[in-house]
Amino acid sequence: MNFNFNFVGRRKWWYALSLLVIIPGIIAMALHRPALNFGIDFTGGNIIQVRFQQPVSAGQVRDVLGGLNLDKSSIQAAGNNEFLIRTPELNEEQTEKLISALRDKLGQLDLKRNEKVGATIGRELTIKGIEAMAIAWVLMIIYITIRFEFLSGLAAIVALIHDVLVTIGFFAIFRWEVDSTFVAAILTIIGYSINDTIVIFDRIRENLRLRRKETIEELVNRSINQSLTRSIYTALTVIFTLLALMLLGGETTRNFALAMLIGTISGAYSTIFVASPLWIDLRNISRERHRQAAVTRADTKAKTRKATSH
Repeated sequence: MNFNFNFVGRRKWWYALSLLVIIPGIIAMALHRPALNFGIDFTGGNIIQVRFQQPVSAGQVRDVLGGLNLDKSSIQAAGNNEFLIRTPELNEEQTEKLISALRDKLGQLDLKRNEKVGATIGRELTIKGIEAMAIAWVLMIIYITIRFEFLSGLAAIVALIHDVLVTIGFFAIFRWEVDSTFVAAILTIIGYSINDTIVIFDRIRENLRLRRKETIEELVNRSINQSLTRSIYTALTVIFTLLALMLLGGETTRNFALAMLIGTISGAYSTIFVASPLWIDLRNISRERHRQAAVTRADTKAKTRKATSH
């Protein structure tokens, strides 16, 4: 299928659309304290592991927790009729009340574990996540610089930052809970998005070797259009899988799937509408600076020769 869309010619519109999505998220983070709705993994709480002596579903456990105003708790299956429950911080009386409610409504159970998790773990998780993201970006810039050029790496990283800000912005605006799976989703989004961007940069490099009598804007447009079918099919395949996971995967994977869904859509957009057009702008800026530097050097030499002749 052959496309001939003018992506590059309308790049200012695409930049404006990106800012229209990103800026509200930044404002939401600035207005709220905390900036995001951090879950138990970040704020601290209790980890309770129970095993029932009869068949029990995660939905039944969640119903009991809802009756105790513990709706934000996370429930994870840990084996046959065994569940790992993460709740906000509970005192001994509240813990006893929870265990009693589970026993009264769902039957006999064995309490395997009841531990308090401090917010220090949450801070450590945040720092480690940021460090992992920064290391990934640095390694990507090095790799893309070696394979293509530094400006390509810079454009790709800006596109990745775009995807991260869009995803975080949606979670900030709608106050969706941010937990440890969100960090995993962000890192996965970075890996997914850079892959599609590199495919288009690779096509641009191939077309540069066989460059016709066309401007760089026309060449990049042609490269994006040639890769468009692959980009669309790849994005749709991932999106359909994530929709199924979000709708059918249960509470445990819902936040991860939601973050991945937003990031995948943003990544598909930024690959086409941000990364390659931005590379053109960075390339033009770099060439203009080199031209101005050359003019300045030429003027300096001319003045020096003129001064010497006098």
